[in-house]
Amino acid sequence: MSHPTLMAAGELRTALEAHARGDIPTTIAALMSIDTASWTAIRERLNELGGTLPQLLDAMGQEARS
Repeated sequence: MSHPTLMAAGELRTALEAHARGDIPTTIAALMSIDTASWTAIRERLNELGGTLPQLLDAMGQEARS
């Protein structure tokens, strides 16, 4: 199994935090900064957990609205 870089993990965290604030431009910029190998590793981990990034973002949005 591959692993995301620390930089990619930081960018993903930035994207998730920005998404929670409703800051779409920052969300997109952070996600676009993640390298291909790290994206693959992130997708693999999400798949193991039974989800996708859009599903994770939706879940975060639902929790924020609660």
